[in-house]
Amino acid sequence: MPGQFEPLPGGGAAVALDEVEISIIRSLAVQLLELIGPGPAEDATEDPLAELFSEGPSEPPADPVLQRLFPDAYSGPDVEAASAEQAEEQRQYSAEFRRFTENDLRAGKRDNALAVIRSLDALASAGEGGAVLKLSTEESQQWLGALNDLRLAIGSRLDVVDEEDTDLLYRLPDDDPRKPMVMAYLWLGGLQEALVETLMP
Repeated sequence: MPGQFEPLPGGGAAVALDEVEISIIRSLAVQLLELIGPGPAEDATEDPLAELFSEGPSEPPADPVLQRLFPDAYSGPDVEAASAEQAEEQRQYSAEFRRFTENDLRAGKRDNALAVIRSLDALASAGEGGAVLKLSTEESQQWLGALNDLRLAIGSRLDVVDEEDTDLLYRLPDDDPRKPMVMAYLWLGGLQEALVETLMP
């Protein structure tokens, strides 16, 4: 079925994409890569173990999209209702957790976005028009991660916080400037849901 992931024999998934769909997903994945930022330079150190012990940032990112992609480990209603002392303690815990995990999280999200771009580039070089994208099980997992990140990023720009916000998106008039972004958000959600169902045992 066009635009829906289907299981492949032996594992993995396949989806038929036209040129426009390929272009949209690739463009969004490139923008996600630019937002996440480059990884550490390969020649930055001669000690390969040094990277294992390198520390990341301790403060949350300023960009709201990056805040959604890399949220504080200790946040939520309990933290908001805590005393000033408890809130400061939670902030310190979050900073410490972020310092030792964010670099790896960024690398994982970067790898997923790159996997999407590479698989689409290989597909695009196979010929003109639409094509069927075939993904291994590992590639399917990377696509799933990237689709989730793309939806989080777009959802953040659209101020989507919960299901109620998503319901409102369906009712936007066609002349609303957010409409193209909304359509991409909903379409990626359908792709993500279909891929999840395809990968379920």
